[in-house]
Amino acid sequence: MATITFKNVVKSYDGVNNVIPGLDLEIKDREFIILVGPSGCGKSTILRMIAGLEEVTSGDLFIADKRVNDVAPKDRDIAMVFQSYALYPHMTVYKNMAFGLSLRKMPKEDIDRKVTQVAKILDIEKYLKRKPKALSGGQRQRVALGRAMVREPSVFLLDEPLSNLDAKLRTEMRSQITQLHNDLQATFIYVTHDQTEAMTMADRIVVLKDGIVNQIDTPQNLYNHPCNMFVAGFIGSPQMNFINAKIIAADGKLYASFSDYKIPLLERMCDPLKEYIDKDVVIGIRPENFHSEKFYFKEDESNKIELFTNIVEMMGSELNLYGEIDGNKIVAKVPSNPNIKLNSNVSLAINTEKIHIFDKDTQNVICD
Repeated sequence: MATITFKNVVKSYDGVNNVIPGLDLEIKDREFIILVGPSGCGKSTILRMIAGLEEVTSGDLFIADKRVNDVAPKDRDIAMVFQSYALYPHMTVYKNMAFGLSLRKMPKEDIDRKVTQVAKILDIEKYLKRKPKALSGGQRQRVALGRAMVREPSVFLLDEPLSNLDAKLRTEMRSQITQLHNDLQATFIYVTHDQTEAMTMADRIVVLKDGIVNQIDTPQNLYNHPCNMFVAGFIGSPQMNFINAKIIAADGKLYASFSDYKIPLLERMCDPLKEYIDKDVVIGIRPENFHSEKFYFKEDESNKIELFTNIVEMMGSELNLYGEIDGNKIVAKVPSNPNIKLNSNVSLAINTEKIHIFDKDTQNVICD
């Protein structure tokens, strides 16, 4: 059992400013949980507190049912994989992987069996006699994973392990790490600033800002139902568009009004928006919820806007169109189309089923 529980955990380096102001978080046994957020949000600090590399200033940290605030790192049954790989340059791959087991005085035949078994899983058998300098970045990362795996810990801590790899290798390693989690059935806690990694790998994602948990949920729920503008903007690529608008009532319906447009809102949004009639709000629309294809336009074209394209990014099967509406920066992701040109007006239909509406002052979601 490798549940990890934070109970009002505070971390401060100077006794005045709290990097983590009071964390309550429970990570389930065998869960793959990912901590995301911008640089300096405290995600690596949380990981290092679990590892015992950082002291808990106050509060309680439990691994399983044991309070570990004062437990040495070596006694926590965890293994950590670092961004920089942290391999011993003078040792071969075999010795790097076997080093921790040797310190535990494990019999040589057991060490050899474990290292060989893990090397086979990670497809690094042919590199066991090489030193790290003779390996590529992806191979070094697999060695770092292997060194953690041979210890058979109940908890794996991974601190931005793919950030030093190129895009192709990151994609390959994402799938390998996900498969490892499925095979090992251990608890994985993974830190990244890359929301694509989080969305594709995690059972649940913890979104942090300034050491505070903004939302914990599955990737799908974070994407479809963000609790505030920060989460909405952080999850999704390109990020969600935010447009300053006003809620108006007409003909028994509610509309989001901005520029020269009056976008009809769904009936299910009416109740939560009643108190916002004639008030300013922020509407959120993901780039993929703009559509250039004609069959998305309503008969009365009430969901139609015109975007003047000042940047057109060719992404293969898709185009990213950039422009502005009344000072609001807009990016739309649409199917590739040779008729869409730079510095031209493009008609776009808004999928009104996918609109998010936020309180302008609190930035919390009103409805979606």
